[in-house]
Amino acid sequence: MFIQPWDASLDEAEWQTWITEGHDFGQLSVNGLPSRPPAVVPTHFIADGGDLLIHLARPNPVWEAIEHDPNVTFTVIGDYAFVPGPWRAKPGTDPTEGVPTSYYAAVQFTCRAHLIDDLQAKADLLRRQLAHFQPDGDHGPVAVDQLPYGRMLPGIRGLHLEVTEVRAKFKYDDHKSVEQRADVADRLTARGHGLDVPTAQQQRRRLDRIGPWKS
Repeated sequence: MFIQPWDASLDEAEWQTWITEGHDFGQLSVNGLPSRPPAVVPTHFIADGGDLLIHLARPNPVWEAIEHDPNVTFTVIGDYAFVPGPWRAKPGTDPTEGVPTSYYAAVQFTCRAHLIDDLQAKADLLRRQLAHFQPDGDHGPVAVDQLPYGRMLPGIRGLHLEVTEVRAKFKYDDHKSVEQRADVADRLTARGHGLDVPTAQQQRRRLDRIGPWKS
């Protein structure tokens, strides 16, 4: 992932906060077996200190590739929008001279994958995931000897993704003028398609922290 200086995370707290604010779904990318393409699996995850925890169905074909090479990447993307060229044209120029772009936030974790096959360890993983995604506790007991999860545990495998590097990118035109960035945020809010509003919120948040870009 290429990161321009003005797109870089301002500090670790920025991307960590962004993740905890509900960005808990991403893509696991696994090196392919010889002569096979890489495998990419979309899935929810939870944080485990500085690492990540996920689970996948046992029939998932990704396991053989992970066992062959446990070095994987997990990517989370959000708050994205297409920005038309005229919105980015330099003040006083023909709007059609503006070049369009994409705004987005992305956090990319380089990891070493550790398989979790012990039934009790898998039950613990599921309990932790349910505590995050279903905090009201409106679910049956997660135990190896009780329904409904006990009979389902053999059908999944867990992954502890040991994070070795984090790269974060917040691409919101922070190198452009304060006035132009504020104008684009207003236009995104007014358009209101898809993730336009949260994208505008990210742009305004970065604008408040950075102000005029200084190289």
